[in-house]
Amino acid sequence: MSRISGFAPISNKQAKILVLGSMPSESSIVKQQYYGHPRNAFWPVMLSLFNLPAGFDKASYAQRKQLLINNSIAVWDVLQSCCRAGSLDAAIKMDSIKINDFPSFYLMHTKIATVCFNGAKAEAVYNRYILPHIKSQFGHLKYIKLPSTSPAYASMSLKKKTAIWSDSLKPVCAEYNEINK
Repeated sequence: MSRISGFAPISNKQAKILVLGSMPSESSIVKQQYYGHPRNAFWPVMLSLFNLPAGFDKASYAQRKQLLINNSIAVWDVLQSCCRAGSLDAAIKMDSIKINDFPSFYLMHTKIATVCFNGAKAEAVYNRYILPHIKSQFGHLKYIKLPSTSPAYASMSLKKKTAIWSDSLKPVCAEYNEINK
């Protein structure tokens, strides 16, 4: 079992929402793309959230990243690196984890007000290893747990995942758009 490393965040200084996963899947690492597994629901959910026309699902990774940036959404992972066999969060060797530097990230991205967890593992690791060290300095952050978009979380349909993500993020996106008019 070898050590795997995550990616730099998709972000800019205008980001207001941060979506956190745990660690990229094997498919994502091979492609060097967040949510690169063809059955991961993340990109279909994002395309639905922004009511994009049919055909945008064929957009390049660069175009998809730009869509997030244009809509004030940043994407990152809780873990910078870990040892894991396969792609499942349950296979992460917890004694091997290295956490990303959230204090520095939040200081550089001062407009982030909402942090969304893409699944239970991201939330659990963040709450255990990060939140206790940052809550006094970044107590303004609002947290939302969302169902994992991973194909491994098959007990919920894409339609249901999309509805929950949309119900959670559309009001936040609308609020930010209203503030910035």
